[in-house]
Amino acid sequence: MSPFEIQAFIDEHRNDLAGSLDGLSEEEARRRLVPSKTTLLGLVKHATFVEKVWFDEAVTGRSRAEIGIPKTPDASFTLDSGDTIESVRDAYLKACEHSRLAVEHLNLDDLLPGNRRGPLSLSWVLLHVLREIAQHCGHADILREQILAARQGLPA
Repeated sequence: MSPFEIQAFIDEHRNDLAGSLDGLSEEEARRRLVPSKTTLLGLVKHATFVEKVWFDEAVTGRSRAEIGIPKTPDASFTLDSGDTIESVRDAYLKACEHSRLAVEHLNLDDLLPGNRRGPLSLSWVLLHVLREIAQHCGHADILREQILAARQGLPA
């Protein structure tokens, strides 16, 4: 298997996650339906953080401060007043494109030096990102279902 084959699976989930915001109002995308900071818009914003951690920090060794991302995953769910469906989705799609370009020249067994755990192989990183984005797609499906049910006056 090549990095491009694994990336194809990742890209399916990336597209699904970005699409989870389709047809929603700004209020719906920001609606908190669980005790955590998790919202649909926050999930996509967090996924941007994920892309930058694994395909910028891990590849280049640049710090999170240099990259311009929060120090912690929890902080990456925080929505600012200027965050909109359009701005968050656009940032996510740009981060995904940057991620693809960052590893296009690498092989699965190449080591990425910039992770706090130490060097990790590209295959480890790709499989980790696939798992994480797929997990967040599941969260997004449930939140979206609750939002759409509320539109119809159905119990969430």
